Amino acid sequence: MSNEILTGTPDFNWDSYEKGENISGLSQEQLEQAYDKTLNKVSSREVVTGTVISINKREVIVSIDYKQDAIIPISEFRYNPDLKVGDQVEVYIENLEDKKGQLSLSHKKARASRSWELVNKAMEEQAVVRGYIKCRTKGGMIVDVFGIEAFLPGSQIDVKPIRDYDAYVGQTEDFKIVKINQEFKNVVVSHKALIEAELEEQKKKIISTLEKGQVLEGTVKNITSYGVFIDLGGVDGLIHITDLSWGRVNDPTEVVALDQKINVVILDFDDEKKRIALGLKQLTPHPWDAIDADLKVGDVVKGKVVVMADYGAFIEIAPGVEGLIHVSEMSWNQHLRSAQDFMKVGEEVEAVILTLDRDERKMSLGIKQLKEDPWTNIDEKYPIGSKHTAKVRNFTNFGIFVEIEEGVDGLIHISDLSWTKKVKHPSEFTQIGEAIDVQVLEIDKENRRLSLGHKQLEENPWDVFETVFTVGSIHEGVITELIDKGAVVSLPYGVEGFATPKHLVKEDGTQAAANEKLQFKVIEFNKEAKRIILSHSRIFEDAAKEEEKAEKKAAAAARKSKKAEEQTPAIQNQAASTTLGDIDALAALKSKLEAGE
Repeated sequence: MSNEILTGTPDFNWDSYEKGENISGLSQEQLEQAYDKTLNKVSSREVVTGTVISINKREVIVSIDYKQDAIIPISEFRYNPDLKVGDQVEVYIENLEDKKGQLSLSHKKARASRSWELVNKAMEEQAVVRGYIKCRTKGGMIVDVFGIEAFLPGSQIDVKPIRDYDAYVGQTEDFKIVKINQEFKNVVVSHKALIEAELEEQKKKIISTLEKGQVLEGTVKNITSYGVFIDLGGVDGLIHITDLSWGRVNDPTEVVALDQKINVVILDFDDEKKRIALGLKQLTPHPWDAIDADLKVGDVVKGKVVVMADYGAFIEIAPGVEGLIHVSEMSWNQHLRSAQDFMKVGEEVEAVILTLDRDERKMSLGIKQLKEDPWTNIDEKYPIGSKHTAKVRNFTNFGIFVEIEEGVDGLIHISDLSWTKKVKHPSEFTQIGEAIDVQVLEIDKENRRLSLGHKQLEENPWDVFETVFTVGSIHEGVITELIDKGAVVSLPYGVEGFATPKHLVKEDGTQAAANEKLQFKVIEFNKEAKRIILSHSRIFEDAAKEEEKAEKKAAAAARKSKKAEEQTPAIQNQAASTTLGDIDALAALKSKLEAGE
């Protein structure tokens, strides 16, 4: 520290200074004039340039070289977050001395008074302007540019799609004025135009160096259902969903995320290099090349169902390694069903490898092989004559297909449903899904089919019917159905017979009607064919014939008796005459014989 002693003016009158007396030797008026000369000559309602001398969180203090400084809210400078002490700013003098005796300035009004001049100039010169994004609006944003509220369309914010508009509110960015409507005082700005200009140069450089097989770093720009768009630095390329991973991809977001930086390989591009096909999975080895070398046919593998189809299911046993389980390999059942009946997407399953082609990268699998084939010991499990309960699965015109257990099907022929009832269609006898008792009649192991019967569970009633419905016997029956060829007649014991139209004529000449109860005579009984032919007409026709026959017989007998009576005297005379003649002849013959001897 210096030892120099500072001394004041030796003749300064400190007493007068303390009393406030004029010590300069100049009059008050002279002093005021001298002070005024040091200040700017400003007036209200004009724009001047001021200097920022202080900044805090709420206010900015600006000096315009006037008698006092002014306080301006910092919100008027929000478009310029880089504002600092010493910056020159334009201000509008609202009042040199307000009610509180303070200088009142406005930066906002200063900008507004010159805004249209600055906006038009920027438009003409294609100049870059700074703007403060105030808020969101329909279709875009509102930007403060020179104090004017300009419109920033959503499509002009950035070259990439905008996902969160609110993230831009409160930011200060550079813009280019792209449109001015002088009549309605509308201004449209764009931030994208500035970026595109920069990207165009980058794009030309990138496109000129593109080569197939080249690996580049890019950023995930957009994700769609069919693929992912990658920004390669001004040039966009597409990774198709099939080129994202060696495994199946249902949603690209399972593999990549927006704004993620990834390496991609160029697969192809058009002549103008406007469409660039990229790949991600090609940067890793094919999973088929990495599967266990010892894997072979017959091995059991585990996997997840990734795709379902009616004909089968694709199982992923490792990422990018899939095998097909055909629906025929899902069950020993011969009636093929939809694969959805056995499994669903996402389900974990075990399967047996049926075929394996490493060169073609194909594999077929089966799950029924994990269970024993029920036809292996079918003769022991379901021998001929054994009785079982089956489930009705399907109808045909000739019978019923049933399932005794999974993979073991059989057919009940329509003729083997009932001993007595003539079934026209199986639906008359049972319903699909119902249980039915059966007996094994035949086994076709080669074609994996059983011949089954239902009626065989009961004794054949036709053995009894043969003794009851003898030809010529008469029974009461009800006509249950009339058809062109005749009528179906319900007889006792649940058996049915058939009568042709000519055998349905009643005694009075009328035709028998449906549901009519009549007496019928059995005119034919066929045990093997289970056929009974009936006739109502024969009852009275045969009675009439018998009566006629009896009458004829009686008449013949009467005629014979009468004739006999008429011939009796002549016969007697003839008998007597013959007797006398015979005596004479015998006597003569006797004499002749004797003479000869």
